[in-house]
Amino acid sequence: MSESKKMPDFAFKIMSMGHNNPLQWFLRNPYRLLKMAGVKSGRKVLEVGCGPGFFTIPASEIVGEKGVVYALDNHPLAIKSIQKKINEEGIENVKPILADATKTGLPDESIDVVFLFGFVHHTRGLRNIFLELYHVLKPDGLLSIEKTPWLSGKRLIAAAEANKFVYLSHRGKIFSFTKKKQRRE
Repeated sequence: MSESKKMPDFAFKIMSMGHNNPLQWFLRNPYRLLKMAGVKSGRKVLEVGCGPGFFTIPASEIVGEKGVVYALDNHPLAIKSIQKKINEEGIENVKPILADATKTGLPDESIDVVFLFGFVHHTRGLRNIFLELYHVLKPDGLLSIEKTPWLSGKRLIAAAEANKFVYLSHRGKIFSFTKKKQRRE
């Protein structure tokens, strides 16, 4: 999801098989994780790295008719998968976006919650993503990141705080941040 190349199609298909496996729901309940991330009814939410949509449809149900979920991924098969799911289920509050996370195309200060689940493996390359997310989040917006086994909580907090975010708290593996307030001079 950063400025690097997208994963090969075969790798995406293998990853999708894991995400679409019904056992995944027992291992990672998407509703519980999304609520821990601050996703609520009526919110405008950006999902960075939506993949095949494991979190997208549950997020759309949580935000409801008055909310919207922007499902962003740089892989065309991810967007195709999301589009198929929303068409089949008649979902109108999901907007798929084929783009790099450093260039979402969303207006400044338009998003209530951004969540990044399952792809933050290292801090190198996150700087430009954090800069874009800072711009699209509302002043009181929430950035929620799922810690992975490859990135310690300490390193995750340090990376976010080095890029205009303030650590708020964590519940389980979900770390929450808000925008650093700009001082007026």
